[in-house]
Amino acid sequence: MSERISKVVQDLPPSGIRKFFDLVLGMKDVVSLGVGEPDFVTPWNIREKAIDSLEQGYTSYTSNKGLVEFRKEIAHFLKSRYDLHYDVEQEMLITVGVSEGVDLVMRAILNPGEKVIVVEPSYVSYKPMTVLAGGEAVVIATKAEKGFKLQPEDIEKVCRSHKNVKAILINYPCNPTGTSYTRKELLAISRVVRKYDLIVISDEVYDELSFEFDHTPFPSLPGMKDRTVYLNGLSKGYAMTGSRIGWVCGPKDIVAAMTKIHQYTIMCAPITGQMAGIEALRNSRKSVVEMRKEYIRRRRFIVDSLNEMGLSCHVPQGTFYVFPSVRSTGQDALTFAETLLMKKRVAIVPGTAFGSGLEYHVRMAFASSYDSLKEAVKRMKEYIQTIPSQGNS
Repeated sequence: MSERISKVVQDLPPSGIRKFFDLVLGMKDVVSLGVGEPDFVTPWNIREKAIDSLEQGYTSYTSNKGLVEFRKEIAHFLKSRYDLHYDVEQEMLITVGVSEGVDLVMRAILNPGEKVIVVEPSYVSYKPMTVLAGGEAVVIATKAEKGFKLQPEDIEKVCRSHKNVKAILINYPCNPTGTSYTRKELLAISRVVRKYDLIVISDEVYDELSFEFDHTPFPSLPGMKDRTVYLNGLSKGYAMTGSRIGWVCGPKDIVAAMTKIHQYTIMCAPITGQMAGIEALRNSRKSVVEMRKEYIRRRRFIVDSLNEMGLSCHVPQGTFYVFPSVRSTGQDALTFAETLLMKKRVAIVPGTAFGSGLEYHVRMAFASSYDSLKEAVKRMKEYIQTIPSQGNS
């Protein structure tokens, strides 16, 4: 018998996040700053709508594209919020979270050997999903001293030195760094995108958690709508991770291709989550604003606390993550994270899960309660004080 497992799958590394958090299983008294999930429960009006939909018998399949009522609500939201206009029949698809959207667009656009630019530090699935679709990921490594921001000249350099670069995947506000971009910065990036005729895959699932300036969707930039696959969803800003509802908006040829794959693999997103999504977009602005205010309060506390400990940390412009350096401790990120977990029961994620060259960075989520953050900071301070080499490297 030939090998049972695909060579491509065999060669994929396991998720750096899940691999690390296998260590947490069974441990008691752990304060977790690791998993990127809001500690807030989905707002009651949204849960009530989900319950009501079940009581009314909404338990069937939906259209492959998703409930038309939900697509219309998304279209209305994007038009009123960002002045973005999408046709609900030809330019929109409801997906099982944003992750399915990333997978679908990779498989829809890539031929074997074609390349996608991935900006690191990046969400753990971007490179693997590129490879699984038969493509090749070309990495742009951003720098801490520049706030982990993608520079237009970096895209130029990649496009000049590599053949068959078809797309660029950007995520802002960014998991894991919290970095985001002003409209001016995005315009500079869009000029290079147009120059090299790239497709933009824009993951903007954290748009509701933008703290420093108004969020600018990439397809809202001049000339970018027809070359951008816009991904968003309800998981982060609306605290609806378990509902698994995302959406894709983009050029009709790409959306049609994605829908074709979706038909054969997933069929449709869960109807209960879609019914809840209508309520979320229609009547939940107050809850979203209140959650964002609390994240800003937590951000201020965790950033100040980390810098006071000597763990250099830039201020994230969005999301609920910080990405400090632990270099001052004399330990690399993996050693720091593992020992902190074993000795002080605080769970964080080594930066190596999010790309190469990040051996001294860690990701911490401030999606935990304020009291949990205070306890985590207290334990980290105690741990750092026990490190003999602190401050000597």
